[in-house]
Amino acid sequence: MMHVMPRTPPPPPRTGRRRSVLRHALLGAAALLMLAFALPAATAQDSHASRSAAAAGQAAHGTDNDAATRRQQAAVKHVSDAVGVVHTMSNETGMAALLGRARGVFIVPTYGRAALGVGGAGGAGVLMVRQADGAWGNPVFFDTGGLSIGLQAGVEGGPIALVLLNQKAVDSFRNRNNFSLSADAGLTVVNFARMAQGSTAGDVVAWSGSKGLFGNAATVGINDVRYNQRLTEAYYGKPMTALQAIDSKESNAQADALRKVLGSPPTPAGSSGKAGGR
Repeated sequence: MMHVMPRTPPPPPRTGRRRSVLRHALLGAAALLMLAFALPAATAQDSHASRSAAAAGQAAHGTDNDAATRRQQAAVKHVSDAVGVVHTMSNETGMAALLGRARGVFIVPTYGRAALGVGGAGGAGVLMVRQADGAWGNPVFFDTGGLSIGLQAGVEGGPIALVLLNQKAVDSFRNRNNFSLSADAGLTVVNFARMAQGSTAGDVVAWSGSKGLFGNAATVGINDVRYNQRLTEAYYGKPMTALQAIDSKESNAQADALRKVLGSPPTPAGSSGKAGGR
């Protein structure tokens, strides 16, 4: 009987273990490489998103600045155009004397084309009010609505001006942001074309560069006068209420030409005629 010696089992193959370790190492390296490439890409995306957001913010800011610049240019143009309107007005007999005693004047350089019948398009206007010493103050901007009476069908628009002859008329602009200048509002608005020479009746005298705009009516009315805050603030570069703008004492050289053409303060009674010329 033969005695068979038990065999020692062979050691597990090392090749499989090495392959497993190598595979894990390669997978780890690949993951590290992917992470290394992914991080700059994510950072670039974040940076691009940040730059896009900043660019959008700058574009919006630029748009706001452009709009403010356009409003400022429009306001300056209204004041410049008002100078030409006053020159035209002054050629009318009796108008220079009327402006000489005015407490204020509201000038709309371009009143829009009128609609058929009663009512019509409005326009932006420039208000000038005398200060306590009689000198003209600073420009303030208001918009106008339609004409309540006197408008002739088919008449083109044109410049209009309202000469404010007393404090009641001026207070309409000072105390309210939306109002009318008409009999319904307790104001007599006289058509300058129908005034008897030398007549000073009424709270307001309405002048039109288009002879047919007010028709043959003895009195007229302007509806829906509104303070134009955006135009006024663009002109002065800061927030202002209508009252603050009207009472403003700050220097505004842009309006010097308009003040000059409107005339000097009225000569006090009893003073020498030497200082009274305009």
